[in-house]
Amino acid sequence: MLIHPTIDPVALQLGPLAIHWYGLTYLAAFGLFLFLGMRRLRHEPYASMTGPAAWSRKDIEDILFLGVMGVVLGGRIGYCLFYKPAYYLAHPLEILYVWQGGMSFHGGMLGVLVSQIWFARTRQKPWLQVMDFIAPCVPTGLAAGRVGNFINGELWGRLSSPDLPWGMVFRNSGTLAPRHPSQVYQFLLEGLLLFVLLWLYARKPRKTGQVSAAFLVGYGVFRFIAEFFREPDDYLGILALGMSMGQWLCLPMIAAGVWLWLWAEKRP
Repeated sequence: MLIHPTIDPVALQLGPLAIHWYGLTYLAAFGLFLFLGMRRLRHEPYASMTGPAAWSRKDIEDILFLGVMGVVLGGRIGYCLFYKPAYYLAHPLEILYVWQGGMSFHGGMLGVLVSQIWFARTRQKPWLQVMDFIAPCVPTGLAAGRVGNFINGELWGRLSSPDLPWGMVFRNSGTLAPRHPSQVYQFLLEGLLLFVLLWLYARKPRKTGQVSAAFLVGYGVFRFIAEFFREPDDYLGILALGMSMGQWLCLPMIAAGVWLWLWAEKRP
């Protein structure tokens, strides 16, 4: 079995200024989004749009700015509502204590949806067309986030067999038993694999909404699988039917994706 390396969370110290690895992974995510967004402009239907409907780099920058706000606000509010509603109802001011940690992907996704509704209305663009543009550019950011989780030694996996060659001991887990490096699993599934599949799927013209639907189904399925190896939150544990909160949140996501794809397929 492997031992998780002790990595200083501070990548660079410049006097009183500390640059954390986690912050660098966020910067990498933003940079990748801009790069992929510019490449996405070459795909149809965006490449052939002219006049007021045309897309530009400014649109990508505005999408990113609003998306970051949606991720932070939605992720934090979603965490408070989905994972610790009773605690934050009793301590409402601590909802603002984002430096204490606690973010939900599913809440962040809802925040992004709301932020892009605003973008679509102010730019007079179809909302689903906006979401189709964004979807293939998102998984690399998710992959960068999982790298940050691994560096910080957080969100470790469930106990693994001692014979598992890549079983890893996470000191922060409070035990020296080997665990699944679930951050790596999620990096590979929700990050790299989902990106490759979505990018290839989105390169060809699709009906409006189908790329977004593919993201919902793809992420939901891969996250559902990864949750079998990820340690559930200690204050929630395993819920009904032997599933974690993350898995329960993935089910409506997958269902919504299937419905959206079929709805889009029936449209002329």
